Amino acid sequence: MLKSRSGGQLIVDALEVHGVDTIFGVPGESYLAVLDALHDSSIRFIINRQEGGAAFMADAYGKMTGQPGICFVTRGPGATNASIGVHTAHQDSTPMILFIGQVGNDFVEREAFQEIDYRRMFGQMAKWVAQIDRADRIPEYIAHAFQVATSGRPGPVVLALPEDMLVQQAIVADTRRYTPVQAAPSPTQITQLRALLSAATRPVFLLGGSGWDCHACKRIADFAERHHIPLACTFRFQDLVDNAHPNYIGDVGIGINPKLAQRIQNADLVVAIGPRLGEMTTGGYTLLEAPLPKQKLIHVHSDASELGRVYQADLMINSGMKEMTQALTDMAAFDTGTTWQHHVSEARAELQMWQQEPAIFAKENAPLNLWQVVQNIMQQTPTDTIITNGAGNYATWAHRYFRYGGFRTQLAPTSGAMGYSVPSGVAAKLIAPERTVITFAGDGEYLMNGQELATAVQYKVGVIIIVFNNGMYGTIRMHQEKTFPQRVSGTELQNPDFAALARAFGAHGETVEQTADFAPALQRAIEHTRTQQLPALIELRYDGNLITPGATLNTLRQAALDAGKEINGT
Repeated sequence: MLKSRSGGQLIVDALEVHGVDTIFGVPGESYLAVLDALHDSSIRFIINRQEGGAAFMADAYGKMTGQPGICFVTRGPGATNASIGVHTAHQDSTPMILFIGQVGNDFVEREAFQEIDYRRMFGQMAKWVAQIDRADRIPEYIAHAFQVATSGRPGPVVLALPEDMLVQQAIVADTRRYTPVQAAPSPTQITQLRALLSAATRPVFLLGGSGWDCHACKRIADFAERHHIPLACTFRFQDLVDNAHPNYIGDVGIGINPKLAQRIQNADLVVAIGPRLGEMTTGGYTLLEAPLPKQKLIHVHSDASELGRVYQADLMINSGMKEMTQALTDMAAFDTGTTWQHHVSEARAELQMWQQEPAIFAKENAPLNLWQVVQNIMQQTPTDTIITNGAGNYATWAHRYFRYGGFRTQLAPTSGAMGYSVPSGVAAKLIAPERTVITFAGDGEYLMNGQELATAVQYKVGVIIIVFNNGMYGTIRMHQEKTFPQRVSGTELQNPDFAALARAFGAHGETVEQTADFAPALQRAIEHTRTQQLPALIELRYDGNLITPGATLNTLRQAALDAGKEINGT
């Protein structure tokens, strides 16, 4: 016989039905009834220090597991803080559900304390936004939320929970666990794809987006190796292929290898499986011209509305990644000859040249070689190490030089959100405590969510954080020098002693300023996280002039000044 349950209890029971094991959040009086129900639940509630950090952790959970990351925040300020994570989950196509405590129905539409209409606030950046006004409909709403978040193009869902609804009693049955739904390619589409591939002489595959798992990644890698097809991964999805795989030829995003960019522009067929083909992946819509690319284009995406949105492809296939890769595996074989094999080996050689040590360190006589830092990390950590980062020029060192070991070894926001690095690193280590997790954080970026180091200490999460301290908002400074040379404004930073700050939190902290000192510091950090199960932080202090692997601020500034002289005729 069904028994009466409170709205708060129904919420927790529904989450258990759908397999939730972890919730990230900041407590609020607006959802005390949920917190009370969690007291007797097996679900782990990770207490965060700011809602933005909680939402980023939920996004990282969604990326790592393929299941919706769950986040609970309070109304008003809590919801606005969490919105950055919702935006990231939207742009990154990450399954996520944000629950927001809301004012009671008896106060609604009076601009009560911290009241916001979340349908209007989140309408453009979530797949579905709703408010549960009746306790007896909680199982229905939550089942639908999981279904929407995981089906088609994955993404965030927002549910508002009025305070009075959470204490209402209701007698209602639980639902079944959700089942994600994805489209699959038709036999006719696979026949067309095979014909286009068979006719191509210079094909390139671009892999990206969400909805992948380790099996789908293996199938596409095996297909590429069998047919001698070069594989490139799109912006911040570099872990869809083991970077040691002979068919992997590099990443397509910010700071792309010029030779790879030329290879894509010269391709006669581009097969994009998973990515939206947005601004970052297409180099501002230049690698592929919009709306009609010069190359033949096959675009595969889990959302039919994304197909044809920017590019009118020769073949558009609405399909999930697992379904598409299975169809390719089952597709009848065809002869590719030796031409494609030559293109793969040539492109692979170009990637290896691109990842060689840049001349900038020797030229500038730099005390700290950031390329060598990345080499030391790869030498001292397992191939399944997870690298996380937020936005900023410092991330170039991870994107260009780190060789990702395969599926879910990279967590980074395609939304370009700063403050993602530390929360995602903490979440990754919580989810996979047996794996090494290293976070790359910029000095400005770290201080946006570095407070989650306290969360790592509280839950004994042994993440290793590397702070790149160059005393500036580096990306903005770079663009500033290119556009307004010698007019520095709003980009300089006065930073704390990051290592001392980490020790104050209860973590291990060190500062490194010389190349030779990094490897021993990293070894001590690894040992500390292993034996103490506590986080470690290494602060890298280096010359801000070394803004990218290929250019210094001085050379960028001088180039801008010289260009200005040419324009002015002097």
